[in-house]
Amino acid sequence: MQSIGEIKETLAACPPEGLPEALSILEGDQRKGVQNLVKQFQKKYEAYLSELERLEEILTYERECYGQGMTLVAGIDEVGRGPLAGPVVAAAVILPPNHKIPGINDSKKLTAKKREELCAVIKKEAVAWAVGVVSHERIDEINILQATYEAMRQAISKLEVQPEFILADAVTIPGIEIPQKGIIKGDAKSASIGAASIVAKVTRDAMMEAMEELYPGYDFASNKGYGSQKHLAGIARQGLCPIHRRSFVKNLMQGRPEENKTAGNIGEALAVREMKRQGYEILAQNYRGSRGEIDIIAQKEGLLVFTEVKARKGREQGLPGEAVDRRKRERIIRTAEEYLAEKEITERDCRFDVAEVLEEDGKKYFRYIENAFTAE
Repeated sequence: MQSIGEIKETLAACPPEGLPEALSILEGDQRKGVQNLVKQFQKKYEAYLSELERLEEILTYERECYGQGMTLVAGIDEVGRGPLAGPVVAAAVILPPNHKIPGINDSKKLTAKKREELCAVIKKEAVAWAVGVVSHERIDEINILQATYEAMRQAISKLEVQPEFILADAVTIPGIEIPQKGIIKGDAKSASIGAASIVAKVTRDAMMEAMEELYPGYDFASNKGYGSQKHLAGIARQGLCPIHRRSFVKNLMQGRPEENKTAGNIGEALAVREMKRQGYEILAQNYRGSRGEIDIIAQKEGLLVFTEVKARKGREQGLPGEAVDRRKRERIIRTAEEYLAEKEITERDCRFDVAEVLEEDGKKYFRYIENAFTAE
Protein backbone atom coordinates (compact mmCIF):
# COMPACT_ATOMS: atom_id res chain seq x y z
CA MET A 1 0.00 0.00 0.00
CA GLN A 2 1.29 3.44 -0.94
CA SER A 3 2.00 5.94 1.80
CA ILE A 4 0.04 9.17 1.91
CA GLY A 5 3.18 11.03 0.84
CA GLU A 6 3.62 8.78 -2.18
CA ILE A 7 -0.04 9.23 -3.15
CA LYS A 8 0.35 12.99 -2.93
CA GLU A 9 3.39 12.90 -5.22
CA THR A 10 1.50 10.72 -7.71
CA LEU A 11 -1.50 13.08 -7.78
CA ALA A 12 0.71 16.15 -8.07
CA ALA A 13 2.44 14.64 -11.10
CA CYS A 14 -0.85 13.62 -12.73
CA PRO A 15 -2.05 15.86 -15.61
CA PRO A 16 -5.38 17.56 -14.78
CA GLU A 17 -7.33 15.56 -17.35
CA GLY A 18 -6.14 12.32 -15.71
CA LEU A 19 -7.24 13.23 -12.19
CA PRO A 20 -10.78 11.70 -12.32
CA GLU A 21 -9.35 8.23 -13.01
CA ALA A 22 -6.60 8.63 -10.43
CA LEU A 23 -9.03 9.82 -7.78
CA SER A 24 -11.54 7.05 -8.48
CA ILE A 25 -8.89 4.48 -7.56
CA LEU A 26 -8.60 6.09 -4.11
CA GLU A 27 -12.33 6.03 -3.32
CA GLY A 28 -12.01 2.86 -1.26
CA ASP A 29 -9.05 4.11 0.77
CA GLN A 30 -10.61 5.25 4.04
CA ARG A 31 -7.50 6.82 5.51
CA LYS A 32 -8.32 10.39 6.54
CA GLY A 33 -5.14 11.74 4.93
CA VAL A 34 -6.01 10.07 1.64
CA GLN A 35 -9.57 11.40 1.67
CA ASN A 36 -8.23 14.90 2.37
CA LEU A 37 -6.00 14.53 -0.69
CA VAL A 38 -8.98 13.39 -2.74
CA LYS A 39 -10.90 16.54 -1.76
CA GLN A 40 -7.88 18.73 -2.46
CA PHE A 41 -7.27 17.35 -5.93
CA GLN A 42 -10.97 17.20 -6.75
CA LYS A 43 -10.99 21.00 -6.23
CA LYS A 44 -7.96 21.24 -8.49
CA TYR A 45 -9.81 19.31 -11.18
CA GLU A 46 -12.90 21.51 -10.81
CA ALA A 47 -10.69 24.60 -11.18
CA TYR A 48 -9.23 23.01 -14.31
CA LEU A 49 -12.73 22.50 -15.77
CA SER A 50 -13.67 26.08 -14.89
CA GLU A 51 -10.57 27.37 -16.65
CA LEU A 52 -11.36 25.28 -19.74
CA GLU A 53 -14.83 26.83 -19.80
CA ARG A 54 -13.38 30.34 -19.47
CA LEU A 55 -10.90 29.68 -22.26
CA GLU A 56 -13.78 28.62 -24.48
CA GLU A 57 -15.64 31.85 -23.69
CA ILE A 58 -12.70 34.15 -24.45
CA LEU A 59 -12.38 32.68 -27.94
CA THR A 60 -15.89 33.85 -28.86
CA TYR A 61 -14.80 36.95 -30.79
CA GLU A 62 -11.98 35.10 -32.53
CA ARG A 63 -14.32 32.32 -33.60
CA GLU A 64 -16.66 34.84 -35.18
CA CYS A 65 -13.73 35.73 -37.42
CA TYR A 66 -12.76 32.09 -38.02
CA GLY A 67 -16.36 31.41 -39.04
CA GLN A 68 -15.96 34.02 -41.80
CA GLY A 69 -12.86 32.28 -43.16
CA MET A 70 -10.26 34.47 -41.41
CA THR A 71 -7.43 32.81 -39.50
CA LEU A 72 -5.02 35.68 -38.80
CA VAL A 73 -6.78 37.59 -36.02
CA ALA A 74 -4.68 40.08 -34.08
CA GLY A 75 -5.44 41.21 -30.55
CA ILE A 76 -4.27 44.74 -29.67
CA ASP A 77 -3.87 46.33 -26.25
CA GLU A 78 -1.84 49.09 -24.63
CA VAL A 79 -0.26 49.80 -21.27
CA GLY A 80 0.77 53.16 -19.89
CA ARG A 81 -1.95 55.70 -20.67
CA GLY A 82 -2.20 56.95 -17.10
CA PRO A 83 1.38 57.25 -15.74
CA LEU A 84 3.16 60.53 -15.14
CA ALA A 85 6.37 59.22 -16.68
CA GLY A 86 7.66 56.89 -19.37
CA PRO A 87 6.30 55.69 -22.72
CA VAL A 88 3.00 54.19 -23.75
CA VAL A 89 3.42 50.63 -25.04
CA ALA A 90 1.08 48.63 -27.28
CA ALA A 91 1.32 45.01 -28.31
CA ALA A 92 -0.24 43.02 -31.14
CA VAL A 93 -0.56 39.23 -30.92
CA ILE A 94 -1.88 36.72 -33.47
CA LEU A 95 -2.63 33.34 -31.91
CA PRO A 96 -3.16 30.14 -33.91
CA PRO A 97 -6.87 29.50 -34.58
CA ASN A 98 -8.72 28.15 -31.52
CA HIS A 99 -5.45 28.13 -29.58
CA LYS A 100 -5.79 28.03 -25.80
CA ILE A 101 -3.13 29.19 -23.35
CA PRO A 102 -4.30 28.51 -19.77
CA GLY A 103 -4.09 31.60 -17.60
CA ILE A 104 -4.43 34.24 -20.33
CA ASN A 105 -6.46 37.12 -18.93
CA ASP A 106 -6.42 40.85 -18.38
CA SER A 107 -2.80 41.49 -17.34
CA LYS A 108 -3.97 43.57 -14.35
CA LYS A 109 -5.55 40.46 -12.85
CA LEU A 110 -2.29 38.50 -12.90
CA THR A 111 0.76 38.57 -10.66
CA ALA A 112 4.03 39.85 -12.09
CA LYS A 113 5.46 36.33 -11.98
CA LYS A 114 2.47 34.86 -13.81
CA ARG A 115 2.65 37.60 -16.46
CA GLU A 116 6.32 36.82 -17.05
CA GLU A 117 5.58 33.10 -17.42
CA LEU A 118 2.66 33.66 -19.77
CA CYS A 119 4.55 36.24 -21.82
CA ALA A 120 7.23 33.65 -22.61
CA VAL A 121 4.57 31.11 -23.64
CA ILE A 122 2.70 33.65 -25.77
CA LYS A 123 5.83 34.70 -27.64
CA LYS A 124 6.73 31.05 -28.26
CA GLU A 125 3.30 29.85 -29.40
CA ALA A 126 1.93 32.90 -31.23
CA VAL A 127 1.82 33.02 -35.02
CA ALA A 128 3.26 36.52 -34.66
CA TRP A 129 3.66 39.24 -32.03
CA ALA A 130 5.06 42.75 -32.00
CA VAL A 131 5.35 45.79 -29.76
CA GLY A 132 4.97 49.52 -30.45
CA VAL A 133 6.53 52.12 -28.14
CA VAL A 134 5.79 55.86 -28.16
CA SER A 135 8.00 58.08 -26.01
CA HIS A 136 7.04 60.61 -23.37
CA GLU A 137 8.20 63.40 -25.71
CA ARG A 138 5.78 62.24 -28.38
CA ILE A 139 2.98 61.97 -25.80
CA ASP A 140 3.56 65.61 -24.87
CA GLU A 141 3.55 66.56 -28.54
CA ILE A 142 0.36 64.85 -29.74
CA ASN A 143 -1.50 63.89 -26.47
CA ILE A 144 -1.82 60.48 -24.87
CA LEU A 145 -4.78 59.25 -26.92
CA GLN A 146 -3.09 59.93 -30.25
CA ALA A 147 0.16 58.47 -28.88
CA THR A 148 -1.75 55.32 -27.92
CA TYR A 149 -3.12 54.99 -31.43
CA GLU A 150 0.39 55.54 -32.81
CA ALA A 151 1.81 52.79 -30.59
CA MET A 152 -0.96 50.44 -31.75
CA ARG A 153 -0.28 51.21 -35.41
CA GLN A 154 3.42 50.60 -34.81
CA ALA A 155 2.72 47.20 -33.27
CA ILE A 156 0.48 46.20 -36.18
CA SER A 157 3.03 47.32 -38.77
CA LYS A 158 5.79 45.30 -37.09
CA LEU A 159 3.91 41.99 -37.23
CA GLU A 160 5.67 39.43 -39.43
CA VAL A 161 2.35 38.55 -41.06
CA GLN A 162 -0.49 40.91 -41.96
CA PRO A 163 -3.61 40.29 -39.84
CA GLU A 164 -6.96 39.85 -41.56
CA PHE A 165 -8.90 41.27 -38.64
CA ILE A 166 -8.08 43.24 -35.48
CA LEU A 167 -9.68 42.96 -32.06
CA ALA A 168 -8.79 46.00 -29.94
CA ASP A 169 -9.38 46.75 -26.29
CA ALA A 170 -12.11 49.41 -26.08
CA VAL A 171 -10.98 51.54 -29.03
CA THR A 172 -11.31 51.88 -32.78
CA ILE A 173 -7.83 52.58 -34.15
CA PRO A 174 -7.79 55.35 -36.76
CA GLY A 175 -5.51 55.27 -39.76
CA ILE A 176 -5.60 51.55 -40.54
CA GLU A 177 -7.45 49.79 -43.34
CA ILE A 178 -7.66 46.36 -41.72
CA PRO A 179 -11.19 45.54 -40.47
CA GLN A 180 -11.40 45.91 -36.71
CA LYS A 181 -13.66 45.75 -33.69
CA GLY A 182 -13.28 47.50 -30.32
CA ILE A 183 -14.36 45.46 -27.31
CA ILE A 184 -14.99 47.04 -23.91
CA LYS A 185 -12.87 45.17 -21.32
CA GLY A 186 -11.54 43.17 -24.24
CA ASP A 187 -8.44 42.08 -22.34
CA ALA A 188 -10.69 39.84 -20.22
CA LYS A 189 -13.08 38.83 -23.02
CA SER A 190 -10.71 37.97 -25.88
CA ALA A 191 -7.79 35.55 -25.80
CA SER A 192 -5.89 37.59 -28.39
CA ILE A 193 -6.38 40.91 -26.59
CA GLY A 194 -5.54 39.30 -23.25
CA ALA A 195 -2.32 37.96 -24.75
CA ALA A 196 -1.48 41.42 -26.10
CA SER A 197 -2.15 43.04 -22.72
CA ILE A 198 0.32 40.65 -21.08
CA VAL A 199 3.07 41.26 -23.65
CA ALA A 200 2.57 45.03 -23.44
CA LYS A 201 2.58 45.04 -19.63
CA VAL A 202 5.70 42.89 -19.28
CA THR A 203 7.50 45.00 -21.89
CA ARG A 204 6.69 48.34 -20.29
CA ASP A 205 7.31 47.14 -16.73
CA ALA A 206 10.83 46.04 -17.72
CA MET A 207 11.45 49.44 -19.31
CA MET A 208 10.35 51.31 -16.19
CA GLU A 209 12.40 49.05 -13.91
CA ALA A 210 15.43 49.98 -16.00
CA MET A 211 14.54 53.66 -15.57
CA GLU A 212 14.84 53.22 -11.80
CA GLU A 213 18.59 52.76 -12.24
CA LEU A 214 18.91 55.80 -14.49
CA TYR A 215 16.64 58.07 -12.46
CA PRO A 216 16.58 56.93 -8.82
CA GLY A 217 14.39 58.56 -6.23
CA TYR A 218 11.00 58.19 -7.93
CA ASP A 219 10.38 54.50 -7.14
CA PHE A 220 9.87 53.71 -10.83
CA ALA A 221 10.61 50.00 -10.26
CA SER A 222 7.48 49.73 -8.11
CA ASN A 223 5.08 52.33 -9.46
CA LYS A 224 6.07 52.02 -13.15
CA GLY A 225 5.60 55.76 -13.54
CA TYR A 226 2.11 56.03 -12.04
CA GLY A 227 1.42 58.76 -9.49
CA SER A 228 2.06 56.84 -6.28
CA GLN A 229 2.83 58.66 -3.04
CA LYS A 230 6.54 57.81 -3.31
CA HIS A 231 6.61 59.02 -6.89
CA LEU A 232 4.96 62.33 -5.99
CA ALA A 233 7.28 62.68 -3.01
CA GLY A 234 10.24 62.14 -5.33
CA ILE A 235 9.01 64.89 -7.63
CA ALA A 236 8.49 67.23 -4.68
CA ARG A 237 11.98 66.44 -3.40
CA GLN A 238 14.05 66.55 -6.58
CA GLY A 239 11.85 67.93 -9.35
CA LEU A 240 11.09 66.30 -12.69
CA CYS A 241 13.41 63.92 -14.51
CA PRO A 242 13.89 63.62 -18.30
CA ILE A 243 11.24 60.90 -18.76
CA HIS A 244 8.38 62.73 -17.04
CA ARG A 245 5.46 63.67 -19.29
CA ARG A 246 5.41 67.44 -19.04
CA SER A 247 1.82 67.64 -20.27
CA PHE A 248 0.77 65.36 -17.39
CA VAL A 249 2.76 67.08 -14.67
CA LYS A 250 2.58 70.68 -15.81
CA ASN A 251 1.79 71.75 -12.24
CA LEU A 252 4.80 69.92 -10.79
CA MET A 253 7.50 72.56 -11.15
CA GLN A 254 11.13 71.82 -10.52
CA GLY A 255 12.70 73.52 -7.53
CA ARG A 256 12.40 73.44 -3.78
CA PRO A 257 9.59 71.30 -2.33
CA GLU A 258 7.66 74.36 -1.15
CA GLU A 259 7.64 75.68 -4.72
CA ASN A 260 6.12 72.53 -6.17
CA LYS A 261 2.42 72.77 -7.01
CA THR A 262 1.54 69.14 -6.47
CA ALA A 263 -1.94 69.49 -5.00
CA GLY A 264 -3.85 68.68 -8.20
CA ASN A 265 -1.76 65.62 -8.99
CA ILE A 266 -1.95 64.35 -5.43
CA GLY A 267 -5.71 64.86 -5.64
CA GLU A 268 -5.88 62.82 -8.84
CA ALA A 269 -3.81 60.06 -7.25
CA LEU A 270 -6.13 60.01 -4.22
CA ALA A 271 -9.21 59.99 -6.46
CA VAL A 272 -7.86 57.13 -8.59
CA ARG A 273 -7.01 55.10 -5.50
CA GLU A 274 -10.42 55.67 -3.93
CA MET A 275 -12.28 54.90 -7.16
CA LYS A 276 -10.34 51.67 -7.66
CA ARG A 277 -11.15 50.71 -4.08
CA GLN A 278 -14.83 51.20 -4.87
CA GLY A 279 -14.63 48.99 -7.94
CA TYR A 280 -14.20 51.55 -10.72
CA GLU A 281 -12.06 50.73 -13.73
CA ILE A 282 -9.93 53.72 -14.73
CA LEU A 283 -10.11 54.23 -18.50
CA ALA A 284 -8.14 57.45 -18.89
CA GLN A 285 -6.54 60.31 -16.99
CA ASN A 286 -6.06 63.89 -18.19
CA TYR A 287 -8.16 63.37 -21.31
CA ARG A 288 -7.87 66.43 -23.51
CA GLY A 289 -10.43 67.54 -26.07
CA SER A 290 -10.70 70.73 -28.10
CA ARG A 291 -12.93 72.31 -25.45
CA GLY A 292 -11.17 71.30 -22.26
CA GLU A 293 -9.84 68.47 -20.12
CA ILE A 294 -11.32 65.74 -17.95
CA ASP A 295 -9.14 64.57 -15.07
CA ILE A 296 -10.41 60.98 -14.77
CA ILE A 297 -12.65 58.81 -16.93
CA ALA A 298 -13.80 55.52 -15.39
CA GLN A 299 -16.49 52.89 -15.64
CA LYS A 300 -18.37 50.66 -13.23
CA GLU A 301 -21.22 48.26 -13.87
CA GLY A 302 -21.95 49.75 -17.28
CA LEU A 303 -21.86 53.34 -16.02
CA LEU A 304 -19.35 55.76 -17.56
CA VAL A 305 -18.04 58.31 -15.02
CA PHE A 306 -16.30 61.63 -15.74
CA THR A 307 -14.52 62.98 -12.65
CA GLU A 308 -13.15 66.48 -12.10
CA VAL A 309 -10.49 66.79 -9.38
CA LYS A 310 -10.19 70.10 -7.50
CA ALA A 311 -7.65 71.00 -4.82
CA ARG A 312 -7.29 74.08 -2.63
CA LYS A 313 -5.12 75.26 0.23
CA GLY A 314 -7.44 76.60 2.89
CA ARG A 315 -11.07 77.68 2.71
CA GLU A 316 -10.56 81.36 1.97
CA GLN A 317 -11.99 80.88 -1.54
CA GLY A 318 -14.48 78.22 -0.50
CA LEU A 319 -14.39 74.44 -0.80
CA PRO A 320 -12.55 72.95 -3.80
CA GLY A 321 -15.71 71.63 -5.40
CA GLU A 322 -17.16 75.14 -5.55
CA ALA A 323 -14.57 75.93 -8.24
CA VAL A 324 -16.50 73.70 -10.61
CA ASP A 325 -18.83 76.48 -11.66
CA ARG A 326 -21.38 76.55 -14.47
CA ARG A 327 -18.82 77.46 -17.14
CA LYS A 328 -16.45 74.71 -15.96
CA ARG A 329 -19.29 72.19 -15.90
CA GLU A 330 -20.26 73.10 -19.45
CA ARG A 331 -16.67 72.61 -20.65
CA ILE A 332 -16.50 69.22 -18.94
CA ILE A 333 -19.80 68.16 -20.51
CA ARG A 334 -18.68 69.28 -23.98
CA THR A 335 -15.37 67.44 -23.54
CA ALA A 336 -17.25 64.34 -22.40
CA GLU A 337 -19.33 64.56 -25.58
CA GLU A 338 -16.09 64.66 -27.59
CA TYR A 339 -14.86 61.56 -25.77
CA LEU A 340 -18.11 59.70 -26.48
CA ALA A 341 -17.97 60.67 -30.16
CA GLU A 342 -14.31 59.70 -30.41
CA LYS A 343 -15.03 56.29 -28.89
CA GLU A 344 -18.18 55.93 -31.00
CA ILE A 345 -20.25 55.45 -27.83
CA THR A 346 -23.89 56.24 -28.57
CA GLU A 347 -25.85 54.50 -25.82
CA ARG A 348 -24.22 54.59 -22.41
CA ASP A 349 -25.34 55.87 -19.01
CA CYS A 350 -22.97 58.63 -17.83
CA ARG A 351 -22.35 60.49 -14.59
CA PHE A 352 -20.30 63.55 -13.61
CA ASP A 353 -18.45 63.44 -10.27
CA VAL A 354 -16.13 65.79 -8.37
CA ALA A 355 -13.19 64.83 -6.14
CA GLU A 356 -12.14 67.44 -3.57
CA VAL A 357 -8.75 67.77 -1.88
CA LEU A 358 -8.51 70.42 0.84
CA GLU A 359 -5.16 71.21 2.47
CA GLU A 360 -5.69 72.80 5.86
CA ASP A 361 -3.56 73.04 9.00
CA GLY A 362 -0.90 70.86 7.43
CA LYS A 363 -3.37 68.06 6.65
CA LYS A 364 -5.06 66.95 3.45
CA TYR A 365 -8.77 66.11 3.42
CA PHE A 366 -10.36 64.12 0.59
CA ARG A 367 -14.04 63.96 -0.38
CA TYR A 368 -15.58 62.22 -3.39
CA ILE A 369 -18.92 63.60 -4.62
CA GLU A 370 -20.96 61.36 -6.91
CA ASN A 371 -23.39 62.88 -9.43
CA ALA A 372 -22.07 66.38 -8.69
CA PHE A 373 -23.79 67.84 -11.74
CA THR A 374 -25.76 66.66 -14.77
CA ALA A 375 -25.67 67.23 -18.51
CA GLU A 376 -29.28 68.39 -18.63
